[in-house]
Amino acid sequence: MQTNRPRLLAVAAAAALAITGASALAGTPTASAKGAPAKDTTVHLLAFNDFHGNIDPPSGSGGLVNGVPAGGVEYLAHAVKAQRATDKTKTPYVYTVAAGDIVGGSPLVSAAFHDEPAVEEMNSLGLDVTSVGNHEFDEGVTELKRLQNGGCHPVDGCQDGDGFAGANYPMLAANVVDKVTGQPILAPYVIKKVGNAKIAFIGETLEGTPSIVNPAGIQTVNFLDEADTANKYAKLLRKTEGVKAFVLLLHEGGQQNPPPAAADPNGCANFSGAVTDIVKRLDPAFGIVISGHTHRSYVCNLPNSSGKNSLVTSAGSAGTLLTDVTFTLGHTSKQFVSASAVNSIVENGIKNPDGTYQKDASGVFVKNPALVDGPAKVIADKYRTAVAPLANQVVGGITADITNASNAAGESALGDVIADGMLARTQSAGAQIGLMNPGGIRASLSYAFSPGGEAPGQVTYGEAFSVQPFNNLVVTVSITGAQLKEVLEQQFTGYAGQGSTKFLQVSAGFTYSYDTTRALGDRISNMQLNGVPMDPAATYRVSTNDFVANGGDGFTNFGPSTNRVYAPGFDVDALTAYLATGPIAPGPMNRITKIA
Repeated sequence: MQTNRPRLLAVAAAAALAITGASALAGTPTASAKGAPAKDTTVHLLAFNDFHGNIDPPSGSGGLVNGVPAGGVEYLAHAVKAQRATDKTKTPYVYTVAAGDIVGGSPLVSAAFHDEPAVEEMNSLGLDVTSVGNHEFDEGVTELKRLQNGGCHPVDGCQDGDGFAGANYPMLAANVVDKVTGQPILAPYVIKKVGNAKIAFIGETLEGTPSIVNPAGIQTVNFLDEADTANKYAKLLRKTEGVKAFVLLLHEGGQQNPPPAAADPNGCANFSGAVTDIVKRLDPAFGIVISGHTHRSYVCNLPNSSGKNSLVTSAGSAGTLLTDVTFTLGHTSKQFVSASAVNSIVENGIKNPDGTYQKDASGVFVKNPALVDGPAKVIADKYRTAVAPLANQVVGGITADITNASNAAGESALGDVIADGMLARTQSAGAQIGLMNPGGIRASLSYAFSPGGEAPGQVTYGEAFSVQPFNNLVVTVSITGAQLKEVLEQQFTGYAGQGSTKFLQVSAGFTYSYDTTRALGDRISNMQLNGVPMDPAATYRVSTNDFVANGGDGFTNFGPSTNRVYAPGFDVDALTAYLATGPIAPGPMNRITKIA
């Protein structure tokens, strides 16, 4: 029936390009033994990235693409399977691929089971291969290998009672090598035979992964340069396997600038980002790069090392978009002849005749049962049922929406609240200041959202966990005023190895100013605690999560801190305990002052 057809929306025309790195004769037919022209081989890739265990559709603005409700694993699986069936009417060579962060930073329904639900869902929808991303290392190298190979969790066991077989698909980690052996900790590549040619998929995470995951779990590995590693394997496989066409699954990306009011998921407007320089150094045989990490969508034509072009794509995050890449390999050259791609919205709502989408009485978009994949729903419902008693437990209240959106100074209302919660949690350790890294705040708190049927303003454990899903510990350290200033100076790109500007969120009573027109290392001023200027030589007690305290997010200047005291439980427990004292109002966003 027409109503059962998938609403996989093509939001713009496919972006196409000629892969000019191929031989000039790549598209020229040659005669077969019977005298008929030999045909080039067509291949389709169905690609996504940064799924982050989003079993349920993401809430709020994260679940909208150009106003269309999107995402959720049942809908992603339905879209993948429908598009696969369509593509297989054109070619037998259709592969489903991803560019990392399939797990990690996940909502409670997946994270409570160490992301086994996300892996099982990927098995069900038929994922063929993915790269690792930085979040695959959230629980360390050993846990990543368990997700690949299977087996019960060493501490929590198999919580769902039916064992865990691991991923049916390889998680490629070409540039993550053991410090002792120098060998990749997981497979670096896979090769697929298509027609009379071969394609090699090489998978990598960003070289900067150590600065954005907890250092404690990655002590045994090194992260290598992305382009150098990819080129090394291209050279090797060209020589040993005769491969002439390469696809890089890369967990690094970029973004369109500035984002237009109605962003084009298939655009490449004013593009910038780390992926640009990586592609610029790639062997031109890398005709396609499936990228990720930035949670942005784009379809780009970027120059490789030959000055010619590679097709570079990204599908946003959380399963809200699906990329359909089409390419051909020359029959004689076995190289890329052409490639095109289109990002389509993985719609999950019911569309009204006027083009809007149905909402229930509370303003939540109504989900369309016709777009649900049955096997994916069975898996999801199993884990939803198992986690519901914990997820729907009301832990506190708020007076209004508290968002993680930053003001001009880099401060957010939710960042204020989380830092205040850390400070309150660690009073017994003598804490005077709370600091929270913005990258650890993964969602906003909505006043009206009621996933468990709770009253408006009530916050459930599941909602709180969506905000802070990493199970970091809260630690209080001793640090001098001068050392704290050095930590704050390291918020700016380029100072003491910092890779990107990020403002630590601060608790009530602590204030400071900064001036970006001043030299790096001399931007922070007017540090005060409860209205009193801070003494550079005095010692203060500062609370943060162990990720930051261990140097995560580039804050290596925390290294000189001493006298660590750990609070009970995890960082999310500090948040829930603080919400229980509420209802809590949004933070005032007046603790950080930007001078210029």
